[in-house]
Amino acid sequence: MNGKEVRALKDEEIKIELERTRAKLYQLRTQTVTEKVENTGQFKEVRRDIARLLTERQARHLAKNPRPVAKVQPAAKGPKSVKPIAKAGKEKAVPGKKKSTKPAAKKA
Repeated sequence: MNGKEVRALKDEEIKIELERTRAKLYQLRTQTVTEKVENTGQFKEVRRDIARLLTERQARHLAKNPRPVAKVQPAAKGPKSVKPIAKAGKEKAVPGKKKSTKPAAKKA
């Protein structure tokens, strides 16, 4: 089943086809447990058919019921000259100097 065929279906036909393809996928999964599947490529085909059907169903739903657009409010602007306060106990990194991760050696 390709995209043109899916778009040509009615809403009820999409629902029926979706149930049928999901049942086919279930049948393939149970077949792998009980017996050998001849064509393992069927899994990919059936999953993609389900995805096509769901995509078309969602597109039709959104066409009938568009989502309301939320108004975006501008962010509050604060003074730009104020610098953030450094937390106590934190040292500023000095460019060019790496902080040692080894503990300091004991002096005799």
